[in-house]
Amino acid sequence: MRGYEYVVVGAGTAGCVLAARLSEDGARVLLLEAGGARALKSMAIPPAWPSLMGSTADWADQTVPQQGTGTCVAWPRGRGLGGSSSINAMNFVRGHRASYDAWVTAGAKGWGFDDLLPSFKRSEHTEGRDPELRGVGGPLTPGPAVHRHPIAEAGLEAAGQAGYPIARDISGGLEEGFGWCDLSIVDGTRQSAADAYLAPILSRRNLDVVTDALVDRVLMDGDRCRGVEYRVGAETFVAECTGEVVLAAGTVGTPQLLMLSGIGPADHLEDLGIEVVADLPGVGANLHDHPMCGVVYQSAQPVPHGTNNHGEVQGLLSTGIGGHGPDVQIMFVDVPLRADGLPGPAIEDGYAIMVSLMSPFSRGSLRLASKTPGAPPVIDPAYYTDQRDLDIVVAGLRIAREIGAAPALAPWCGLEALPGPEVRGEENLRSYARTNIRSYSHYAGTCAIGTDERSVVDISLQVHGISNLRVADASVMPSPISANTNATVYAIAERAAELIRS
Repeated sequence: MRGYEYVVVGAGTAGCVLAARLSEDGARVLLLEAGGARALKSMAIPPAWPSLMGSTADWADQTVPQQGTGTCVAWPRGRGLGGSSSINAMNFVRGHRASYDAWVTAGAKGWGFDDLLPSFKRSEHTEGRDPELRGVGGPLTPGPAVHRHPIAEAGLEAAGQAGYPIARDISGGLEEGFGWCDLSIVDGTRQSAADAYLAPILSRRNLDVVTDALVDRVLMDGDRCRGVEYRVGAETFVAECTGEVVLAAGTVGTPQLLMLSGIGPADHLEDLGIEVVADLPGVGANLHDHPMCGVVYQSAQPVPHGTNNHGEVQGLLSTGIGGHGPDVQIMFVDVPLRADGLPGPAIEDGYAIMVSLMSPFSRGSLRLASKTPGAPPVIDPAYYTDQRDLDIVVAGLRIAREIGAAPALAPWCGLEALPGPEVRGEENLRSYARTNIRSYSHYAGTCAIGTDERSVVDISLQVHGISNLRVADASVMPSPISANTNATVYAIAERAAELIRS
């Protein structure tokens, strides 16, 4: 296939944005997606998102056994049009501005909060918000829950009773405290990147979308990328472009494809028998995620079935341990969410106050298991290998317990099922945090923006030393953001489209 100006790899959140924006002006764009074209019915139903884990819309990865926990951790990620935006829990939240300003400090000049703000605004349409902070006229229509769950209402009141501030717009990126967060739910239905960006423009003659297409490698002429090689079933195709190849396959898929193409840490590639095109040790390094834990309660009364995403209210707080902005998120969940295999109340009989580590110090890695395209990679997020991370989680558990004991939640609070009232000391809570661990599925960092030897892309998102090849997804985040990552991925992709077109 020839004649394309741009080839975009991955039709997840970033890929849908890039396909829509790059094809606006008549440029011919090819969008390649490894997953299928058909949406699962449960994708549209907000409270049904847990049923999508392990489905055909999920790559269903797992980590290696974790040093800090001794267990493997499930790593769901989206596969198909819309990617993870089609299977996630639909929280649409910007990180606190301190997160992005830390990127600049790390060498990502021009990627601070104020730099990204126009891209955040371009992605969204909000009503009744501060127009200096929030967007109007964008494809996405995020907003707080319309039909609010009583657990969320009681949780927000309890946080105020415990002395924590109530934010006006906790999704905006400027406040700490608790509030109703924006959700990617419109008229009771999930709004994915495919819904908002891709579906309205599929009729464009200059856009080709190919699904069930696994990209094996990017093609090089010296230090210039000229296209990609991909497979649909048993057939192999070559797609060349006159402009650029843009990788938007995510924190796992993008470094995996780079390494399969000979771009990555030379020693690792040589061990697998892959010819080294560019020695970039940062490819697959700097992996970070938000691990979750929580306090689980047996409810004193039946918990109503919700119509939203099970987590409508969030709190963003600073424990003072991290020392660089808010470092813990507290969320009221109307189901007893916990690690698989742990005892606790049945779904209809409990709820949880979840704690997520927002600014982990631990860093992991992603490596190839073999040079076979499509083979599951070796994923090691290295949870809790830096002891400061456990300190923050334990502080968060104490906050969750404090709020859980507030009067507003008394009508719901039967008993504390996990960790249990007898678990009190620092070491006991640390042990519990290691046991009750889940991934928040906020993977990032494996192709970081920067200028040092551990970075992979420069401030215009071009891969170091290679022309016509960019990365535009969560893998470019040099350090963690203090929020669910989806809203930021939209902004990165919006910014990338502007950089490419300019």
